[in-house]
Amino acid sequence: MCLSIRGREVARRVPSPMRRFIPSEFGTDPSRMGHALEPGRVSFDEKMRVRRAIEDAKIPFTYVTANCFAGYFAGNLSQMETLLPPRDKVTIYGDGNVKVVYMDEDDVALYTIKTIDDPRTLNKTLNIRPPENILSQRELVEKWEKLIGKELQKISFSQEDFLASMKGLDFASQVGVGHYYHFFYEGCLTNFEIGEEGEEASELYPDVKYTRMDEYLKMYL
Repeated sequence: MCLSIRGREVARRVPSPMRRFIPSEFGTDPSRMGHALEPGRVSFDEKMRVRRAIEDAKIPFTYVTANCFAGYFAGNLSQMETLLPPRDKVTIYGDGNVKVVYMDEDDVALYTIKTIDDPRTLNKTLNIRPPENILSQRELVEKWEKLIGKELQKISFSQEDFLASMKGLDFASQVGVGHYYHFFYEGCLTNFEIGEEGEEASELYPDVKYTRMDEYLKMYL
């Protein structure tokens, strides 16, 4: 079997022991990001090249859309340039009411393992979007404020100013800002219904006791 991340080579042969291929592309569903801002769009385009190679070679697959890893987006209240929650003031993107999805990485791993021999996820996308972890940034901040018993000063960052902040940044920083824009201003993680090509993890596996974000944030006290 031969696969290239840039799509220049495709799989020629599927080894007989292979039952399911789960590519390491956890995060935003790249099939919904054809409109993404440059330069961040490059990562989605490359993932779609890999997907096309997988499907053209008829390799059995499950794509996993895990959304926002809590270690990078929840523990810091979705602040950029830090992994720790602020205790005095917090930047709010727009009105802070756009819904995103925050997931504990251990829960993502557990849901992923469960798909391996599940015929319901064969050649489909698993969307990890449990209802109690679909939160706005403001709702996440409120959970932290309740835990520390203090209201934070909130500084609103308008969409126009946020996009303008990309100018002059290095490549990697521009990619990060672009992704934050799609998450927290556009709402790309929740502004669609999961169709027949996908499944929602918490509905398939109701036995999984996934971590709610108020519980997750307690580790930062």
